[in-house]
Amino acid sequence: MSFYLLVGLLIFTAVFALLAAEAKDLLHAALYLAATAIFLALIYLLLFAPWVAFFQLAIYAGAVTVLLVAAISLTTRRGTGKPEEEDVT
Repeated sequence: MSFYLLVGLLIFTAVFALLAAEAKDLLHAALYLAATAIFLALIYLLLFAPWVAFFQLAIYAGAVTVLLVAAISLTTRRGTGKPEEEDVT
């Protein structure tokens, strides 16, 4: 049973990692990266490494994802093909 669970978690981890690498939108890529970190923490739990799983969730799925989303939200989009409107006030 745990072998099939481990294989399933590995497949989901690989799929979300590929989605993060191939995503066109940076916000989606950051969220896929968070999902990858969560599945990796579940793999650590399955392998009886609870401290590693805790730090994986706390640092990578939590703090790094929040920093990435904050950095993405503070930047302006460029290269969308749409002309930017200037503020003429």
